[in-house]
Amino acid sequence: MEHGGGNNSTFTTHLVSSSGTDTYSAIAASLGSLKGPKHGGANIKVVKMFDDMKKQVKDWSNEDEIADYLTKLLHKEAFDHAGLIYGMGHAVYTVSDPRAKILKRYAGRLAEEKGMQEEFKLYTDIERIAMELLAKKRNSVISANVDFYSGFVYRMLDIPIELFTPIFAIARIAGWSAHRIEELVNAGKIIRPAYKYVGTHKTYLDMDERNW
Repeated sequence: MEHGGGNNSTFTTHLVSSSGTDTYSAIAASLGSLKGPKHGGANIKVVKMFDDMKKQVKDWSNEDEIADYLTKLLHKEAFDHAGLIYGMGHAVYTVSDPRAKILKRYAGRLAEEKGMQEEFKLYTDIERIAMELLAKKRNSVISANVDFYSGFVYRMLDIPIELFTPIFAIARIAGWSAHRIEELVNAGKIIRPAYKYVGTHKTYLDMDERNW
């Protein structure tokens, strides 16, 4: 349900709760955070990336063709031109995501039941090839996260894409609520992040001395 107070939506719960606002507002803010494609909405990006990939990759068994598409993703030449392979990497689970390992196993079983073994193999091939490409590019281990397979599982269960994030939120609300209670019990000061300017300082000039 929750894996620490440092993820974006849970920190949002603490941040908004520290202002003294009501529970509805705090949870609504956390939902807004979870909706983001870099957070809870990531599995939607993965599914859309795969939809685009299926249009571009004609032979799913051709690993060179798959690698070519993934390389285009990294070079900002495909899909949304963000330079990302969605579903790969995690801020905390840097070596491997234990959730992804468990979900992958069940996704494989469900694929057999639904007759979608070929598409499941495409997912596993892309996971492996993407890890190899990212290892060369960043010189570090980058593995699949839970969002890599969760959207595929939802699709096999005929769940509409609009419900992907709400399903995630149902579980997260329990964790957010626990963190909100902690914030209220501690009754600390309002959380006010500080910023440090790292740019170049310039000498102030009066308006009539400026070169427009």
